Amino acid sequence: MKKMIKGLLCAALALAVTSPFVSCKKEAAGPIELTIWTHEDQNRTALEKGFIEAFEKENPNIKVNYVTYPSGKIKDIIVAGFAANQGPDIFNIEINDSYPFVVNGRVAPVDAVAAGYKNQKALVDAYLDKMLDPVTLDGKVYGLPLELTNWCVYLNKKIMRDAGLDPEKDAPLTWEDVASVSEKIAIHSGEIITRRGFDFRYPYYLISWIPMVEQLGGKLVSEDGKKAIIGDEAWLKALNYMRDFGPKGKNLGSPTYTAARKIFDNNNNEIAMSLSGLYQEQRMASSNPDFFKSEDWAVIPYPQWKNAANIVPCHYYGHYYMVNAQKSKAQQTAAWKLLGFMLSHAEDYLREVAIIQPMKSLFESETFKNMPYSQVFEEDLQKGSIVYYAENSPKIDSLLKTAVESVMLSGVKPEDALATLRKSVQEVLDEQ
Repeated sequence: MKKMIKGLLCAALALAVTSPFVSCKKEAAGPIELTIWTHEDQNRTALEKGFIEAFEKENPNIKVNYVTYPSGKIKDIIVAGFAANQGPDIFNIEINDSYPFVVNGRVAPVDAVAAGYKNQKALVDAYLDKMLDPVTLDGKVYGLPLELTNWCVYLNKKIMRDAGLDPEKDAPLTWEDVASVSEKIAIHSGEIITRRGFDFRYPYYLISWIPMVEQLGGKLVSEDGKKAIIGDEAWLKALNYMRDFGPKGKNLGSPTYTAARKIFDNNNNEIAMSLSGLYQEQRMASSNPDFFKSEDWAVIPYPQWKNAANIVPCHYYGHYYMVNAQKSKAQQTAAWKLLGFMLSHAEDYLREVAIIQPMKSLFESETFKNMPYSQVFEEDLQKGSIVYYAENSPKIDSLLKTAVESVMLSGVKPEDALATLRKSVQEVLDEQ
């Protein structure tokens, strides 16, 4: 009878509160230890450790071990852990890398009730349309979004003015303009670029370069998923652009330089434009508060070709927290309970770390609306689509890297790079 009364009380609370998360202290028998592996982010680490501390006080039978790894290494570490059957209880990596865990049955479906929702429908309804599609298979949801990210262009007005440009009138909205503006801004010392106008997000080609091809009508994979590389004219124009942009062309940028987003916040006359997400604002506020508070920077939309066949912003991608299917049922339940608690604080994540959970309530909040240039990101997001994700997406991303960088760095002809890419991607598709 006591259990029944407690269950009814939790149900009543679920109807009474506006937040989708409901904290009901129904503890599993015996102590449970959970391990989380996640990519490092100093501000997010502090925030999530605070959530975990509060959760452990409410749930003294659950202890949480929080482990961070460098963003560039966590994928390989997680893959190795699962290969040895020693993966963590909870982990997150980008969706195009984590989706193979879903299709191969390595992660558990979301326990919506443990996560604080009435049922799976209530869970899905809490998020913007299609934002759970990348972790949904056969009607079941297999992950909860830590963040959903799209990239726009951060612009340094001071550098623009120093190059004799008007930051308002000359802000580039097309790829043709990006190249011409970059030529006016770039400073060289011999073959070395000491000040770049713009540079790409290497090696995130699925996210930030494939949209250039799609704007021109090309496709990575046919609608039925069987044929690779659609629309040669689009692909060749995009590859020629990269050749002309790189060291073998006008020498405006290269994968060999420090990532643009890592130096943009310095405001040290090194880079005028960088692709990054809304989260970059928090990093700027932490690393260079004077620059953040100034009027010397802005955010503009992801560029389009002048004669684009389609309007295609930078693809968005997600980091989804997932739970290891090899763990016991009690551990899985505790894991979803922890994740539901942590992710119920969407405004805190945005306010403290500037990362976006794609929840309807967040986009309607004043916290989101008051973030500088959040409207620019939202408008691109509404026009955009999720990055290509499939069991084979990590392989295809690597093949794109080889194709683009062979043109930029090794002088391979775009036609030859395209032929090699088509053959290689087709072989990957045929393996499925």
